[in-house]
Amino acid sequence: MMKSSTAWIVLAHLLRPQGRKGELLAELLTDFPERFQEHPRVFLAAPGFEGPEDEARSIEVENHWLPVGRNEGRIVLQFVGIDSISAAESIAGMEVIVPEEERAALDADSVYISDLIGCTVYDREAAVGVIEDVQFPTTPDGARRLEEAAPLLEVRSTEGDEILIPFAKAFLVTIDTTAKRVEMTLPPGLVDVNRS
Repeated sequence: MMKSSTAWIVLAHLLRPQGRKGELLAELLTDFPERFQEHPRVFLAAPGFEGPEDEARSIEVENHWLPVGRNEGRIVLQFVGIDSISAAESIAGMEVIVPEEERAALDADSVYISDLIGCTVYDREAAVGVIEDVQFPTTPDGARRLEEAAPLLEVRSTEGDEILIPFAKAFLVTIDTTAKRVEMTLPPGLVDVNRS
């Protein structure tokens, strides 16, 4: 009998040991780091894992904190049972994941990036293209996300061009992730200027 796969959400990517008691520095891939305290049970798996829940490694977050300085914007995670540098090294490179149904609830004005991927962007009634990714502007050294700058929708046009469209409230009309449709009213010429 074939096991059904689970849809996963990646919360963090484990980079390297960050301390002597098994702590790991990780790229933070969620806007809700507090979820590690509210829901400490997570799973570890290799990047791109798409298997069933019983094939991922269940583990509990014992502690977490947001570092300052050169690692600002990342997170340090400490897991139950990972209590040495060598134990931390054994899981470095893995992703911290949770089943999709366990992702944090959003307010009415927010949407998950994973729900935007595959949606068609419309400028008024004209289809512009399909969202392939979302980029977040960062500082020149790439260390921190610029919170005041609008994310950019990476859209593949019907002609195959890549178009970057600011995901700004001023341009947004409606989002229907079920129908895979994002309606916007874009300034004249914006699509042509941002086409590559």
